Amino acid sequence: MGTLRGRVAVVTGASRGIGAAIARHFAAQGALVVCVARTTVEGSRRLPGALDTTLGDIRAVGGEAVAVPADLADPAACEAVFEAAHNAFGPVDVLVNNAALTWFAPIADFPVEGWMRSFAVNVHAPFLLSRLALADMIPRRSGAIVNVSSGAARGPGRGPYPTPPVLRHGVLYGTEKAALERFTQGLAEEVYPFGITVAGLSPSQVVLTPGVVHHSAVYDRNDDDIEAPDLMPRAAALLASAPTDEVTGRVCYSQALLVEFGQLDAGRGLGIDEPGSGYAQL
Repeated sequence: MGTLRGRVAVVTGASRGIGAAIARHFAAQGALVVCVARTTVEGSRRLPGALDTTLGDIRAVGGEAVAVPADLADPAACEAVFEAAHNAFGPVDVLVNNAALTWFAPIADFPVEGWMRSFAVNVHAPFLLSRLALADMIPRRSGAIVNVSSGAARGPGRGPYPTPPVLRHGVLYGTEKAALERFTQGLAEEVYPFGITVAGLSPSQVVLTPGVVHHSAVYDRNDDDIEAPDLMPRAAALLASAPTDEVTGRVCYSQALLVEFGQLDAGRGLGIDEPGSGYAQL
């Protein structure tokens, strides 16, 4: 029996990459999955992946899911996601805030509209969706919110600095993920009396998603640093199903978490070979 059997799970950014992999894995674990993204059909955007593809993959192996197209920069779209989830499956048990929209550019030249729109998806939407999820979770005194972060949340520390930087022109993305990790721990503390888990999760190593490949020019990537694509979904399912006291408030890394819980023999990367962000240490 799957660890998420019968639970209603909303997964954002489910058209491709980590979000699509989490949606497929949750469905395999018995969840009723609400797949949320902007891209509905293959070929409509420059990156591969679409909700129709994710939904087809899930249904092909007997899973249950619905697709909800939504631009999460719009608060009304966030509300529509939960209306669709309720209509399809009922109250939401698990929320995975994975959707991301970003650009890499020097701050001196960064377009203001792009900065604001990115924050709307990467920071404001997790707040709005969590607020909606809590309306389902608090009365039932159960639920889980998993916020997908990144090693980019680790700041570069004090100078002098190497040239070029480790993540070139990544101030926006790193700032957003650091904010998401602080939001994670603050919300975890607030809702702890209601038995609700809130945790942050990053890959221990780089996952070769379509977005990462598209932005590969800003990464100094080594093939030894690539993470298997099944590890983030497994770690997300663990956070969504483990007892609250064991995982809530954690800002953790995929391989380190799976090793700790005996689901992976050995790992590499953040949380194992390298320390995580400041929030991961708290």
